[in-house]
Amino acid sequence: MELGLAGKTAVVTGAGRGIGLAITRALADAGARVVAGSRSVTAELGELAADGQVVAVEVDLAEPSGPTKLINAATAAFGGVDVLVNNVGGVRPRTGGFLEVTDEDWTSAFTLNFLSAVRATRAALPSLLENGGGSIVTVCSVNAVLPDPLVIDYGAAKAALANFCKALSKEVGPRGIRVNTVSPGPVATPLWLGEAGVAATVAQASGLAADEVAKRATADSATGRFTRPEEVADLVLFLAGESAGNITGADFVIDGGLIKTL
Repeated sequence: MELGLAGKTAVVTGAGRGIGLAITRALADAGARVVAGSRSVTAELGELAADGQVVAVEVDLAEPSGPTKLINAATAAFGGVDVLVNNVGGVRPRTGGFLEVTDEDWTSAFTLNFLSAVRATRAALPSLLENGGGSIVTVCSVNAVLPDPLVIDYGAAKAALANFCKALSKEVGPRGIRVNTVSPGPVATPLWLGEAGVAATVAQASGLAADEVAKRATADSATGRFTRPEEVADLVLFLAGESAGNITGADFVIDGGLIKTL
């Protein structure tokens, strides 16, 4: 399938590892020029940036000025933005229950999982409009529609993110900019399976082994396994490319059949 991404400039947030790294690699393989933002430039991201097709930018996207700094780097390097992938996010399981979730916790969750995308979109939109169109793909979550007390603040932030993207798609669609979301279930990344990931954190609080927590996380899905980061990246690339030219305002779930309802 011809995606039409060769020569395009794409910005990816949270590109240092996991889903963001997989998206960055896939975009580069498709011929796009990629500006990849990460709080720290990991060894894997540094390798991708070695040939100049990927520009790695060290930036804290939770800071109010971080997203604008990243978009400015894309403009300086390649003259503008054609594709924005809002991927940065994070989750901390609230094993102590709702009453232990402080105002600071709520603010942190919304800043990283919602406001970072709002700010990056606001910074990139003038360039997209100037170019006559483009694509914004935002990595949301099944927890936007699948509330779970263990991730109560994360789920609320992702629900806000889904609403924002749908509303924006109605405004900018007539001007040639498509806005879509991708909602993964559990993905085999350090966020879930790392030493300080969700499985390990829940295991420590529950007394279960981390691998048992991970197994239970996918037990209710039809496929019975974690999604691979590369599978999410393939979906993001399709939505970013020309083959999805009349798709906007849509959410695409990639969860192995975890959500049972229509």
